Amino acid sequence: MAWDFETDPEFQKKLDWIEDVMENEIEPLSHLGMAAFSTEGRERFIKPLQDRVKAEGLWACHLGPELGGQGYGQVKLALMNEKLGRNGLAPSIFGCQAPDTGNAEIIAHYGTDEQKERWLKPLLNGEIRSAFSMSEPTGGSDPLTFKTRAVLEGDEWVINGEKWFSSGAYGSSVLVLYAITDPDHKNPYERTSIFLVPTDTPGVEIVRGIHVGAGPVGGPGGHGYMRYTNVRVPYGALLGDRGGAFKIAQTRLSGGRVHHAMRTVGACKRALDLMCQRAVSRTTREGKLADYQMVQQQIADSWIAYEQFRLLVMQTAWKIDRYKDYTKVRKDIAAVKVAMPKVYQDIATTAAHLHGAIGVSNEMPFMGMVTSALVMGIADGPTEVHKVTVAKQVLADYRPSNELFPAYHIPNQRAAAAERFADDLKALKEQREKRLGSEAKAEATA
Repeated sequence: MAWDFETDPEFQKKLDWIEDVMENEIEPLSHLGMAAFSTEGRERFIKPLQDRVKAEGLWACHLGPELGGQGYGQVKLALMNEKLGRNGLAPSIFGCQAPDTGNAEIIAHYGTDEQKERWLKPLLNGEIRSAFSMSEPTGGSDPLTFKTRAVLEGDEWVINGEKWFSSGAYGSSVLVLYAITDPDHKNPYERTSIFLVPTDTPGVEIVRGIHVGAGPVGGPGGHGYMRYTNVRVPYGALLGDRGGAFKIAQTRLSGGRVHHAMRTVGACKRALDLMCQRAVSRTTREGKLADYQMVQQQIADSWIAYEQFRLLVMQTAWKIDRYKDYTKVRKDIAAVKVAMPKVYQDIATTAAHLHGAIGVSNEMPFMGMVTSALVMGIADGPTEVHKVTVAKQVLADYRPSNELFPAYHIPNQRAAAAERFADDLKALKEQREKRLGSEAKAEATA
């Protein structure tokens, strides 16, 4: 029987190395702002750290060795990501930033040799970035509402339409684009296909950047509002089978949802740490915040929620490693997706509240955390959809009772028990009557 919560010593050394790099290199670097992301800054700051990560064997660990990654599996990846999730810069240093992780995964699984050579290898090496262009202004991420069309003309696809919240569009080299290719297919889930479209293809336009939270309206950065006007790509730009977008998306989104959850564990821990640091440091007229029972309750609730969420994520990762099939872990993945935004928002909001006025300012990270928590409730499918998935998966294990009263109705259970143990009850009754008769006879002769 293997059921423990320990990390093997060799991998713990790697986690300790990650912790050291996070604390002494990445977190200080993240406060340099855009200086670290300019062409010169990337060469001076980012690339040397990426080279150290590669030398340590910790680069692109989300893929197995057969797909060009390290093959650590989801449990180890979860342990890594809960450290990386403390800082938004860390995933790019370790080659596991969204949306590149999910895009690389589906190219590795479904791409042709030519597509892997052109796009996958540069992605894994950190030489290029990719974008995920699926959602649309008309109906969000619901594939049955997509309007973007790809029409086959000779040996070329001609693409027209608009996409919304295309993550990673700015600075990308390739767009993973969803478009309707077979609008009249009898199965609505086989009407959409995926294309690998070079971002510099004529007709590809970033209308503006969409920023979350209270950031500026428009301008570069953020998520791309995309317009595709007579964009022509060769037939070989098709990723996987024609009409196979929905199937491919489940591979991408299932992994992406778990990876988001793994990083969110780290973000929750950071918020909890800052909350506790504030509680033991802030002095009021009658002592520290940590001395007040209301504050103690908030900290206890936050810690319990964090630990429960972390264990659910770790168990889900373990199941993925065990079954090697996302469909068998669909319920668990949906459950972590549901839990993630609520736990993150509750902890981040409490941390902000315990910091008082400075907690809601832009001099602290909490408002960004709260916004991120709201994003987690929308990205890769809204919470409500995943709750439906969990419920359907749970209910699938139960069968209806068509009797007037259910089998677990206590009178029914008593009747069933009486029938099952009838012989035993009869024997007990005879034994009791015999005993009582013997006792009465003894009393009569006394």
